[in-house]
Amino acid sequence: MRGNISLCYEHHLYSCQKIIYPLVMRVGMYFLIVGMYFLIGIIIFATIVGNLLVIIAVIHFKQLHTPTNYFTLSLAVVDLLLGGVVMPPKMIHTIETCWYFGTVFCKILTSLIVMLCSVSVLNLAFISVERYIAVCNPLLYHRTMKPHVTLIMIAVCWSYSAALGIIFLKQNTLRVEHNSEVLCKGACVLEIGPMAALIVSLFSLYIPSVIIVCMYVKIYIVAQRHSRSIHNTLSHLKTSRGQPTVSKAERKATKTLAVVMGVFLSFWTPPSIYTTYVAFYGYNGPPQVMQAISWTVFSNSACNPIVYAFFYCWFRKAIKAILLGKVFRTNSSRMKLF
Repeated sequence: MRGNISLCYEHHLYSCQKIIYPLVMRVGMYFLIVGMYFLIGIIIFATIVGNLLVIIAVIHFKQLHTPTNYFTLSLAVVDLLLGGVVMPPKMIHTIETCWYFGTVFCKILTSLIVMLCSVSVLNLAFISVERYIAVCNPLLYHRTMKPHVTLIMIAVCWSYSAALGIIFLKQNTLRVEHNSEVLCKGACVLEIGPMAALIVSLFSLYIPSVIIVCMYVKIYIVAQRHSRSIHNTLSHLKTSRGQPTVSKAERKATKTLAVVMGVFLSFWTPPSIYTTYVAFYGYNGPPQVMQAISWTVFSNSACNPIVYAFFYCWFRKAIKAILLGKVFRTNSSRMKLF
């Protein structure tokens, strides 16, 4: 059954269409819309609260000031910005089917999404390199992975992504202006050419993803070799290669971050293939498909704190201390978490 056609902006000549369903269907649609607001609201709430807890924990507790956790902090900041800035207007756009926040904010928001997503992938790539050095060459790790080195890597990650976001903003603006005659008011579309889409995907997703996979395959091989060597020699201090054994904490961190990266790649791979196909072949599927893909990607931001809570004992202790207000006590920053 087809609905009656209404407009996003009733008095605008070039307004986009908005579907108003018949009364019988409207009752069901009302409960559906309320349910969607509730579901997406939970995702936004979990993303903001979970990542805010991660940020407070890493910043407050001195014991967590490690290179690995600095990358975790950077990743949590990205997810917090996605939850607090990107998701609320995208929720309204998804459910109401109209964009009510203006063309300028639409362009800024799409550019911000590209930037934050790029930061996430590059952060994970740097984490995989850091884990590779920690597991495969512990002596080199303690000599080179100082806090200032980690901060430089994070700064490079954010600077590159910010530059990419600015370039993307300019390209998107030019293409939107070029196609302004066919774009209606109330739409917020992503306009990017095939070559630009390929470059962005290549340097901000595909190459970092290959690095991540290669690093963790190498880590797995080396970890298995170390395990066999320790088992055969019954030594807890040295492997047959003469290097220090990898500590239990390092193995735990590596396993946890591998899960984080696996979840990220499982969420991101299908949307990336779809958007690349759309950019090259000009296929315009139903807008609901793109919205569903977007929220699949955004949901990943709510998953990372859940993974930390499941795997990290220190994170559970930190959450308990934060929620009980223990962080306001004197010298609480030196509390032992592990």
